[in-house]
Amino acid sequence: MWKIIKPPLEYAKEVKYRPVLESLVPLDPISQLTLNRGSPEEEFPDLKRNGTVMARILTLSMYKRQYNRATDSGVIFDDVIRPGLEDPAPGQATGPAAVGCLAGDAQSYILFCSFFDRVIEAHQGYNMSGSQESDFNYDNLKGGDDFDSAYTQGCEVRVSRCVEGFSFPTHCSRGERRQLCTLAKKAFGQLREEFPGKIHSLGDLTQSMLGDAVTMETATEPRMKTGVARDWPDSRTAWVSKDGDLVVWVNVDDHLQLVSARTDSNIRKAFESVCVHLKKLEALYRKLRHSFIWKQHLGWVVSSPADVGTGLRASVWLKLCHLPLHKRLGNILERLRLHMDTADCSGVYRVSNAQTIGFTEVELLQLLVDGVKLLTVMERALEQPDGSIDHLVPAQK
Repeated sequence: MWKIIKPPLEYAKEVKYRPVLESLVPLDPISQLTLNRGSPEEEFPDLKRNGTVMARILTLSMYKRQYNRATDSGVIFDDVIRPGLEDPAPGQATGPAAVGCLAGDAQSYILFCSFFDRVIEAHQGYNMSGSQESDFNYDNLKGGDDFDSAYTQGCEVRVSRCVEGFSFPTHCSRGERRQLCTLAKKAFGQLREEFPGKIHSLGDLTQSMLGDAVTMETATEPRMKTGVARDWPDSRTAWVSKDGDLVVWVNVDDHLQLVSARTDSNIRKAFESVCVHLKKLEALYRKLRHSFIWKQHLGWVVSSPADVGTGLRASVWLKLCHLPLHKRLGNILERLRLHMDTADCSGVYRVSNAQTIGFTEVELLQLLVDGVKLLTVMERALEQPDGSIDHLVPAQK
């Protein structure tokens, strides 16, 4: 015999207050949007010829999970993957820019974590179950001021930061961008006495103001396609130190990007300049109640998953003839955790840290310094008639 199931009891107070409680439930941001789009199956992008990390990671089932989500500022998943779909040469993406996706805001990394975590793991070879640490004590760096000048032809240390409470460049509004510019001017104004310098609008800035080592930032085609260069050069500025030792770009690829470049390859000095200025700027922004974005599992959060963790890209330009042609070069670079840009065949190659997460800033610089010295030794060995480098190949760093 079937058992009669009684409906659940309703209490008077529950009936009275339920509408009130339901009205307090936060609305899903995407419910506020009216998007003229089809089903996930109809909207899933064609990734057959796409060479980005995003294309290797993204599946239809993953796309379905992210499809009906939006951050509080209105970033949807299609906004995140659009940079990889706008790549002018989808099958040839190389280097750090090959991730094929950009976060629209800090919340993107949380809301779309199942996607971003896989991209970071695939691109940087890092297990996302770990936690990130930061170390800007440049005194802990060993070497960096003693490269062989016969092989090195310049260096650069570049660190990116994003500010709490603002969308990232691909998604921010003109008003947000102008607020960030005003905030930067206020911070640099307070920095003036300790670190003299001048802030310039990108519309007024010339290469001669930057010196020989730092390259002018422009509205490149990739930046235009991803939306980073919208309204260029409105509210894009650069702070240039009086001694020309440091340039801070505002509202270019990230909210702030500190660049110290040198022609003498003294990367230790470049790193010290970035560390000293960055720590001071961090304190000033915190004082202005707009801290730099930090998450324990991600470290310093910036717009590209290729740069999260430390936000640091350090590079040394090496003059090489024999090593770039060696069959084991790829394996050597992988073991050293370094990246070499071999697209330019002029004989001078840019060597930089392959990952930005899983190591502190000092540790990443140490990997680069030690790696550049070893590559120089290998190049010198290959210059000999019977030169071999098999005995120099290192274990995995």
